[in-house]
Amino acid sequence: MRIVVGTAGHIDHGKTALVRALTGIDTDRLEEEKRRGISIDLGFAHLDDFEFIDVPGHERFVKNMLAGASGVDLVLLVVAADESIKPQTREHFEICRLLGIERGVVALTKSDLVDPGTLDLARLEVDEFVRGSFLENAPVVAVSAKTGAGLDELLAALRGIASEIRRKDLTRYPRLPIDRSFSMRGHGAVVTGTLISGSFALHDEVELYPTSKRARIRALQTHGSHVDRAHAGDRTAVNLAGIDSSDARRGMTLAPAGIFRATTEVDCTFELLASAHPLKHRAPVHFHSGTAEVEAEARLIPSLDPVKPGSRAHVRFLLRDPLLILPGDRFIVRMFSPVVTIGGGIVIDIDSPPRIRRAALDARLKNLAAATPAERIALLVAESKFGMSAQDLVARTGFSREEIGKEDFLIDSRWKLKTLRELSRKLADSHRENPLRKGVPKEELRSREFAGAPPFLLDLVLASAAGEIVVEGDLVRLASHNVAFKSDESQALEKLENAFKTAGLSVPATPEVLAQSGVDAARARTLLQILIRDRQLIRVSTDLIFHASAIARLRALLAPRKGSRFSVSDFKTWTGASRKYAIPLLEFLDRERVTRREGDSRIVL
Repeated sequence: MRIVVGTAGHIDHGKTALVRALTGIDTDRLEEEKRRGISIDLGFAHLDDFEFIDVPGHERFVKNMLAGASGVDLVLLVVAADESIKPQTREHFEICRLLGIERGVVALTKSDLVDPGTLDLARLEVDEFVRGSFLENAPVVAVSAKTGAGLDELLAALRGIASEIRRKDLTRYPRLPIDRSFSMRGHGAVVTGTLISGSFALHDEVELYPTSKRARIRALQTHGSHVDRAHAGDRTAVNLAGIDSSDARRGMTLAPAGIFRATTEVDCTFELLASAHPLKHRAPVHFHSGTAEVEAEARLIPSLDPVKPGSRAHVRFLLRDPLLILPGDRFIVRMFSPVVTIGGGIVIDIDSPPRIRRAALDARLKNLAAATPAERIALLVAESKFGMSAQDLVARTGFSREEIGKEDFLIDSRWKLKTLRELSRKLADSHRENPLRKGVPKEELRSREFAGAPPFLLDLVLASAAGEIVVEGDLVRLASHNVAFKSDESQALEKLENAFKTAGLSVPATPEVLAQSGVDAARARTLLQILIRDRQLIRVSTDLIFHASAIARLRALLAPRKGSRFSVSDFKTWTGASRKYAIPLLEFLDRERVTRREGDSRIVL
């Protein structure tokens, strides 16, 4: 297992020199860094199973430090023995704490420049500084990058702590916050970063979030070696085909194509540092997540009273630019001016329901923060009017398909039971009002009761009706409903059918047949619709209805003539039908793909 070690500490406390002494690699790669003698941007080195991210210590470059801290497994807090705790020591330490880094080692650098008493005093000051924090019991090792004293002890301490590090999540979708982007001659675009979850493989299709630009992985490197797959926790270089290096930049995230959606709304648990001023409603801030920095506005949730220093509260941050950020991710917030770190927190949700009152939203976020994955899924599904697809849940939560389940679409069980009860009531009303109607067409139910829902949702609900509701073809009825004809209705049905059956292809006018049915006009029309629904009668046009047996004989007559070309006159000769019936019948046969019109003639298909 490879461990990412991030340095932290004040400017000129020897972070870069220490990494160089440990690894033999100079992480200051920029000409300006070498000229000025200070780190400006992130530097990278490796040794055995350690990847080192060396961060700048100057207050002007804390944003660069933040870009490197997001994927760190353990922190190497560097404190110069001749200066002890300084402002950026404190700021870097708070950033590491807010980002949830759980392990670390303290290096007392420049130990060769102080006497034993001063070194002991520096140890005492460090012990007091980290008391009660994640570094309270961390090893404190005095080292000198110049003489090499303490380097072996420091490396041993790092290895001891590394054995306690929890491996990053391999089961979820891969995300790589990009901290560098460049072009290599003969290879094209390359991006680097620490893979914070999942794994990437050669030839995977990926997307640059939030730009929606897609690419394919041409090559992968970890630890400077080519690999077929990179895993969570690896410092990874990805060679991308299909984009230019100018398409990618620090702050973007590389992830599987089409899986996630960037957001501009982040609801979270936010901790305001004790050293900060109260956070006011609508305060402008700098929001840091992963390797990204965007401007944002703080919207207070429980009330409009400012958040007090040293306290926690639910806060919504409205981002000026979209980010790929998911529940559970940590972030850092800095003041807009002057730019100093004031707090950080954990994302709870990225798409809360609109128009929800502050108190209700506060309670909702409290429930979500404490929820298990299954409870979170159930809550989100219940909030959605018609349920949620598994794909939408992945985008909303970052969960794997295994966590979400096998179903492609999830419905709240309480909503489903309520909907089934309502459908049963509506069907009962329909049966009572239309006793001769066998059932209600699905499309009628779909447009009337499921307006705005996915087309397949009605079928999902009906599939769970447990025998109370029956689906027969395109009709839906209660299981208890059966059409029972009165004596005169049965006779009328027989009269209607026989009138069309005996007429062959020279059918009488429909109003005439209805008038001779022996029942009132309304019931006669209902009985006619039943015969059409049951396919005993076929409606060829608005005015013409034929018996199914006549249409069957017509198909049989044309079948031996497959491929033949014929005219309307030929058709009239074959069938004995007048032009009044021939033209509508031919147009019906065209729609049924029995024939195809070409100019003034037709071909039997």
